[in-house]
Amino acid sequence: MRIVILGAGVIGVTSAYYLAKAGHDVTVLDRQPGPALETSFANAGEISPGYASPWAAPGIPVKALKWMFMKHSPLVIRPGAALAGWPWLMAMLSNCTEARYAVNKGRMVRLAEYSRDCMISLRGETGIEYDQRTQGTLQVFRTQKQMDGTAKDIEVLREGGVPFEVLDVDGCAKYEPGLAAVRDKLVGGLRLPNDETGDCFKFTQELYKRAESLGVRFLFSRPVSSLRVENGRIRAAETEQGPVEGDVFVSALASYGPGFLRTLGIDLPVYPVKGYSITVPIVDAGKAPVSTVMDETFKVAITRLGDRIRVGGMAEIAGFALDLPPARKETLVHSVESLFGGAGDQSRATFWTGLRPMTPDGTPVIGATRYDNLYLNTGHGTLGWTMACGSGRVLSDLISGKKPDIETADLVLSRYR
Repeated sequence: MRIVILGAGVIGVTSAYYLAKAGHDVTVLDRQPGPALETSFANAGEISPGYASPWAAPGIPVKALKWMFMKHSPLVIRPGAALAGWPWLMAMLSNCTEARYAVNKGRMVRLAEYSRDCMISLRGETGIEYDQRTQGTLQVFRTQKQMDGTAKDIEVLREGGVPFEVLDVDGCAKYEPGLAAVRDKLVGGLRLPNDETGDCFKFTQELYKRAESLGVRFLFSRPVSSLRVENGRIRAAETEQGPVEGDVFVSALASYGPGFLRTLGIDLPVYPVKGYSITVPIVDAGKAPVSTVMDETFKVAITRLGDRIRVGGMAEIAGFALDLPPARKETLVHSVESLFGGAGDQSRATFWTGLRPMTPDGTPVIGATRYDNLYLNTGHGTLGWTMACGSGRVLSDLISGKKPDIETADLVLSRYR
């Protein structure tokens, strides 16, 4: 079949790769001059299936109020944007129950674990390199209350068969020697040994080349203005350079999908939650992280990417604003310097922001729509890199008429009805 994918981020490119491997004729359209130049460009770098959790969780409303008064808050809400995003925020709050959290986390871990397995297979098939490491994720706690609060997460991990280790401070320093110098700031940690790290931008760039070698056509600097509908089916993607026709269309437009699809009568509950990162060159490898360290206090991920440290995190409700407030950078610098002080040269840090496409229940939307030849692969939030390969493989199987390896009925858009 002729398949047209809208979007060349990590989700669009992995979808294209798997669809091409399945024998389809694939074309990818993107408004940028190359792949992975928006949300996939400088994310936190972690592939963390075990840490796949919805932000909508019990206690979050109360925590959110407390965070708003912190100097280095993991959550920032701009009043105007919050008003515009009120329906999405209310839907998210409705998922902040123990029952909904267990359901949402369970299906997120299922997809993320499968995606990690797909990534391992893809790496073996292609030999792809992207500053990857396979040394796990360590979530560190600065207070006993934080550590005690992991009980529900541990229960879900245990039920899902996800390996984990609860560590004291010595255990944390064993896996991340750089933390030995700040042992007085920590009470313990939760380690997920099967998690991985890597540069999402490098991965997407390399997979794009391999997809091209399979015959995928990438049409860059080609924004799509609309989808043409005839007799209840999508017939073409309209661009300034002319229509691109196909048999099946896939929207992988991340945060920009809802506005684009609204004209087709599709209500996609995805909201752009702004995140930030800094990338810092390492000047003292002995003080730097070995893999990914999650700073639970500030909700910041600190990841080793070759000779760089990527520090990413925070959630800002700011609509589609892409400004770079110095205060957000200060939070990232504060987190990494308080744990790995002197490891990187902060004077040469590069500051970046991206819009994460978040659903109110945390789970991405993958599968069919009201149009029988229009599919979605979007809404991965902070876990696009973690879930990319599995999402692309699942989508390819669905379009090809093949039963996916995992349950997908609860990933489709119709779950919101």
